[in-house]
Order: sequence, then structure tokens, then C-alpha cells
Amino acid sequence: MSYSLSRKKALLEWRLYLFILPSILLVGLFCYYPAINAIYHSFFDWQGGDFKQFVGLDNFRRAWNDPTLLHSFGTVFILILANMVKMIPSIFTAVMVHRLTCEKWQYVYRVLLVLPMIIPSMVTLFIWKFFFDPNLGVLNHFLNRTGLQTVLIHLDHFCGWGGVFQTGVPTAWLSTPTLIIPSLILWGFPWIGAIGVLIFLSGLQSIGAEVYEAAELDGVNSFQKFLYIEFPLLMTQVRISLVLMVIGTLRDFYLQFLLLGENGGAGGKGMVPGLWMYNRAFVAGEFGYACAIGIILFGFILILTFIQNKYVRVEK
Repeated sequence: MSYSLSRKKALLEWRLYLFILPSILLVGLFCYYPAINAIYHSFFDWQGGDFKQFVGLDNFRRAWNDPTLLHSFGTVFILILANMVKMIPSIFTAVMVHRLTCEKWQYVYRVLLVLPMIIPSMVTLFIWKFFFDPNLGVLNHFLNRTGLQTVLIHLDHFCGWGGVFQTGVPTAWLSTPTLIIPSLILWGFPWIGAIGVLIFLSGLQSIGAEVYEAAELDGVNSFQKFLYIEFPLLMTQVRISLVLMVIGTLRDFYLQFLLLGENGGAGGKGMVPGLWMYNRAFVAGEFGYACAIGIILFGFILILTFIQNKYVRVEK
């Protein structure tokens, strides 16, 4: 009798696995198959058609000596460091919303943070492209109205920036090589990401009220609460955000593509690995070489993720 019941239970479990089989097949078809296909074609001189010639590791050797690719990795590492700094406003915003004593106002601020997520990302990017416009852009008008343009002109003369800022000449933020990376860093100001704030808020809300009560009895001030209680208990969320940020910065290129074009702007100063991979595939028609760049990019993402998991530790 017990054998019959266990057999029926095992049969029922196998039937349950059939429900997730379509999902597994779709993930394999649309995620794993393209990745395996890219690994395969990275060893070929392939232009996207039926003809391909096996070249072994030549694509990877070419990538190792490709100055544009090496420069693009330098650019993306600068952006990673900048994005790490950009996480700070989101953390402080989450802390301030969490410390509101009125639950109604907490809800209002959460809604206000989520509302910008409704706007399509493409629209946001085109708004920022208009923001940097040299003639009609908001940034140049703001600098002129506040007198900061004059300060930048004096700094240009003092620091020897080569006449990037000049009197009576609109600043071309996206077409001046030395201003492209600062423009990419400035993008998204004041750098309060809705998703980041919500992630940090979820971590803060898991802190028990008794922890704050004990801290108040010990006489700690607001900054000490953040330094010794909130930030250490937020390290799990900070770690997750760091991993997602690094992966997104290394992988994505839509910002550079829409703001600067397929060549990364003037002098290729805004070129990142993802954009160079796109350029080689759909501009130069070198799909095999683009696949090799994608594999190299995948390797860098794995290495940086491993380093973060090893050194950004969360004390339990």
C-alpha cells in the first residue's frame, strides 16, 4: 500500500514538472541558444550570411590589439566608478523617506518616486539630448543665467582646458571630445533612481522599531543612526545594486547610441564595449568579430561580479 502511494506521489510530481517545461524550452530557445550560437560564431570570419570561414582565436587576438575596444573598456570603467557615486543620493533619499513619521507622506513620496518610471526610457533619453543642446538646451541657459558659464570660462583659462568654454560661444556638450564623458556622468542628475530607492527602502523597512528605540536610549544622533545601524543593515541591498549596476553599465549602450551615435561621438570618446560590438556587427558587417567582443564582455562581467561577491561582504 505504501509503495503504491509513493509511486502515485512520484508520478504526480513528474506531472507538475511538465507545467514548467514550456518555460524551460522558451528560456533555452531565446536565451541559451543565442548565447551558444554567439560562442560558436566567435571562432569564424562571419558576415551574417551562410558563408563563414573558421579562423580559430584570430577574432580574440584582434580584440586584444584593438585600440578602440581597449579605449571603450577604459571609458566604461570610468562610468562604473561614476555610477557607484551616483548610488549615494538614492541611499540618502531612501533614508529620508523611511524616517518620515507620517505613513501618509511616506506613501506620497513613494508614489512620486515611482511615477517617472511610467515615462518610456527613450523619451527620457531624448529629453536629455535636448537638455545638452548647445543652442536651445536647458543646461547652457542655466549656466548663462546663473553666471556659472563665466566661472567655467575662468577655470578653462586657469586649468588649460583648450578653450572648451568661451565667451559668447555655446558649449557643445555632446560634440566636444573632452566634454563627452562629463556629459555621460551628468546624465540622470540628481541621480535619484526610483528602482534603487525602492530597493533601499525595502531594506530599511525590515529594521525593527526596537533597534531605533535602543539607539535613542543610547543617545545616538541622526547621522550615527545611519552610520552604525541603517547603512550596515543595507549592505545586502547595496551589494545587489552594485551587481546590477556593473552588469548594466558594461552591457548597455543605448545611452551612448542615442546621445552620441553609432561611432561614440567626436573622436569616439563615448565608445563603450557594447556600442563597439554593435558597430562592428551592423555597421561593418563583422558579425564573427562582434560575437568575440560579446564573449569578452561576458567574461569581464563574470570577473567583476566575482570580485564584488568576494569583497563586498554582508555581516550577518
